Amino acid sequence: MTWLITGGAGYIGAHVVRSMAVAGERVVVLDDLSTGVAGRLPADVPLIRGSVADRALLDEVLERHAVTGVVHLAAKKQVGESVERPLLYYRENMAGLTVLLEAVVAAGVRRFLFSSSAAVYGVPDVELITEDTPCLPISPYGETKLAGEWLVRAAGRAHGLSTACLRYFNVAGAAAPELADTGAFNVIPMFFERLTRGEAPRIFGDDYPTPDGTCIRDYIHVADLADAHLAVSRSLAGRDGGSPGDLTVNIGRGEGVSVREIADLVREVTGLRLRPVVEARRPGDGAKAVASAARMSGELGWTARRGAREMVESAWDGWCAQHPGARAN
Repeated sequence: MTWLITGGAGYIGAHVVRSMAVAGERVVVLDDLSTGVAGRLPADVPLIRGSVADRALLDEVLERHAVTGVVHLAAKKQVGESVERPLLYYRENMAGLTVLLEAVVAAGVRRFLFSSSAAVYGVPDVELITEDTPCLPISPYGETKLAGEWLVRAAGRAHGLSTACLRYFNVAGAAAPELADTGAFNVIPMFFERLTRGEAPRIFGDDYPTPDGTCIRDYIHVADLADAHLAVSRSLAGRDGGSPGDLTVNIGRGEGVSVREIADLVREVTGLRLRPVVEARRPGDGAKAVASAARMSGELGWTARRGAREMVESAWDGWCAQHPGARAN
């Protein structure tokens, strides 16, 4: 098996590359490096700089590297930006996926793993979100992920592909400092950014119907997420000689952690003791979003191993590696 990993130099992608390569899988990376970092990749992993919308490049890469499966991670992924720039998100996320699938079908590749998101669900009012919970996305980003799932499954049915759609919940942490997230778009790095500037972290809303009034989310360590990709890729590879099919799974821990609990963990781990300030709720934030992880566990025997403290500690190590003066604050 040789896997093409699109977006493999990104935060999540580099973890997936490392997990699969360490496990002995042959991988090649396609990344335009708009947000990816080439230095995250092992030296022996080929990196092709380019776009999934470049059909000629895709044809050449798939043939030259004898690719037998694709892990598609490359996408625009900021919810707020997608509201402001929906045309960009539909062009990048949907048009690029369409070109990639056309190339995959033409090359005879038979396995396709799609990076989806819990954003496909919107804000369901349920205790645990299962894969059968109705999908009602509330952002263009979530819409493109849901439409991407539809397209992947349709192509699988029409062309005999074995497909998988992985719905990530809140990703955090780092397997190593050099693989850490370089952005400050998620709650943990947003807290770090404020604290290291000497500013109080912000909590948006403390009047939700939850035990401490703040939103509850399901956080998954990025190293666990990467290992989940390895488990799913091996499941797809194991379908050789059998009938193709589709797997749609949540990737989460099945446990909720409140924003205030994360803030307290961040203060403990960093030693930066500024108390968070509470601001108004943000539009679209639901009270609770926790995955049911039963399908991933039951069908593939995989469960997440790392907890919230390990996520915060490893994320802080990565933040300090990128911001050398952070610990001094």
